[in-house]
Amino acid sequence: MLESLGPLSGSPWIYAVVALSVLCDVFLPVLPSGVLVIAAATAAAGPSTAAEHLPHRVPDILALILSAATASVLGDVAAYRMAWRGGDRFTRALGRSRRLTVAHERLGTALSRGGGGLVVLARFAPAGRSLVSLGAGAAHRRARDFVPWSAVAGVAWAAYSVGLGYFGGQWLGATWLATGVSLLALFAAGAGAAFLMRRPSSTS
Repeated sequence: MLESLGPLSGSPWIYAVVALSVLCDVFLPVLPSGVLVIAAATAAAGPSTAAEHLPHRVPDILALILSAATASVLGDVAAYRMAWRGGDRFTRALGRSRRLTVAHERLGTALSRGGGGLVVLARFAPAGRSLVSLGAGAAHRRARDFVPWSAVAGVAWAAYSVGLGYFGGQWLGATWLATGVSLLALFAAGAGAAFLMRRPSSTS
C-alpha cells in the first residue's frame, strides 16, 4: 500500500505534509487530513522504508502524533484569532443558519461553564473543529477557556487517528484494507461526535 504516497512514505517530509494538511483543514474541511494521518500511520506499521542513513524509523508514530497535534492546535488558534478580529462578519453569516446559530450558542454556554469537552468532541465531528474555533473567536471567548481544550482535542484526535492506522496496519498488514478499516472507524467516531453535538443540552 502506501506506494501511493510515493517516496514521502519513507521520508521525514511526510511529517510536514501531514502537519500542513491538518493545519489548513480548519479553513478547508474538505482536505483529507485524517486520511493522510491514517495512511502515514499504516505505513509505520509495515516494513521500514527509511533510508539506511536515517537514525530512526520513518514514519514514527510518536512523531506523527506530535506533528498532527501541534498543527491542529496552531490551526485552531489561527482560526480563533481570525474570527476574533472579524467577529461581526462571522456573526452575520452565522445568523443565516439556524443550525449553526444553535451550535454556536451551545458552544458559548459550554465554554462559560467550563464544559470544554464540547471542544474535544467537535474535533472528531465533520467541520466541528472549524465551527468551534471560529465560533469561540467571534464570541470573544477568553483564550484560556479555549486554547487548553484545543490542545486536549488535538492530542486526542491525533493519538486516535494514528493509533487506528498503526494498529490496523499491525493487524491487517500495511495494505489498503487496513487503511479502509481504520478510516471507517475514524468516520464512525465523527458521526458519533456529530450526533452528540446535535443533541439538546440538558444543562441549557
